[in-house]
Amino acid sequence: MRQNLHAPAHNVTDAGAFIITAATLYKENLFNSPQALDLLEEIILQSCGKYGWRIQQWAVFPNHYHFVALSPADNAENSILTRRIHGRSAIRLNQLKGTPGRTTWYQRWDTRITSQRSYFARLNYVQQNPVHHKIVACATDYKWCSAAWFKENSEPKFFKTVCDFKIDKVKVVDDF
Repeated sequence: MRQNLHAPAHNVTDAGAFIITAATLYKENLFNSPQALDLLEEIILQSCGKYGWRIQQWAVFPNHYHFVALSPADNAENSILTRRIHGRSAIRLNQLKGTPGRTTWYQRWDTRITSQRSYFARLNYVQQNPVHHKIVACATDYKWCSAAWFKENSEPKFFKTVCDFKIDKVKVVDDF
């Protein structure tokens, strides 16, 4: 699926750019295997495509995820998108683990990104999230994140611009 994606856009569109974060119930590590992480990443990417959202960056973890995406011009409502992600991933994870009906997701948070500086900072924040959580020393080494994809598919100058943005003041729910 990744080879069909486009490098992140260079500007924020009128339709709206959002950073979306969601957490599992009680911050439990429910997506705690490579197969479960693959499943969640695939559902996020497919759901964004199905609903016309242009995903820009993503990072998927055992107990939460983040992504930055551009909404379609005719539908900036992101609750439909996250309901699809959460419904499909909960059903498939519970099938995988033999736990039908278990509540998987707790809540989601979203922020509309209103400036180009904020957009670049959040792109960098999401791609650096595996480093933030001390999972890897280099974000491109984490399989369930867009960092390696972004490096391979972006113009070198744009990649450097995004990577140079400081993320220490980015406010995102991320106490996982």
